Amino acid sequence: MKKLRTTLPVAVVAAVLLTGCATAHESAKQLSNERREPTMNITMQQAAERADGMLDATLDAIRPEVHWTHSGTSTGTCDVSRSRTVMTIVSKERRGNFLGIVQRFWEKSGYRIKSVNKSAEFPAVFARSADGFGISLVVGGAGQITFEVDSPCVEPSKVAAPTTPSNGPDYDYPIPRPNVHSAFWSSTAPITPDGSRS
Repeated sequence: MKKLRTTLPVAVVAAVLLTGCATAHESAKQLSNERREPTMNITMQQAAERADGMLDATLDAIRPEVHWTHSGTSTGTCDVSRSRTVMTIVSKERRGNFLGIVQRFWEKSGYRIKSVNKSAEFPAVFARSADGFGISLVVGGAGQITFEVDSPCVEPSKVAAPTTPSNGPDYDYPIPRPNVHSAFWSSTAPITPDGSRS
């Protein structure tokens, strides 16, 4: 009598294997997070204040100024991140200029530029400060620009809301698409190499 062989579809086997790998990866990630040791002798609140200072300085360096709103605080087991979303409409024609101003300011501030995404639709710049804080500028849907600062692992503590007032209305989630017109940033006229409008 022949033994009956059952064969599972390849897709089912692959799904089971991938699920197992994903579960193992998540477990390893969780264990890694639990074992993380602070790399700075400051609290999460102090790290949040440092992040706020980095965001304040970056936005202050942009001229003409833009309107922005706070867009979140995230906390992990020993790290914190702050983000701000630009509410000024920055046209495709002016995005390169905007990113250039920010990148040059970060370089002047001693930040190391880790990577630059030169995508026409979704450009981004990622940098890191000397003390291990990551800072990024990402252009998302509808050209909406978001800045975020992530801290290294620090001493756990409660984290208060930012104290810097937003430049314009402060929105609750969800944040609307950019809705503030700027004679400069919203213009579709390209900027020539000498800095003038063509």
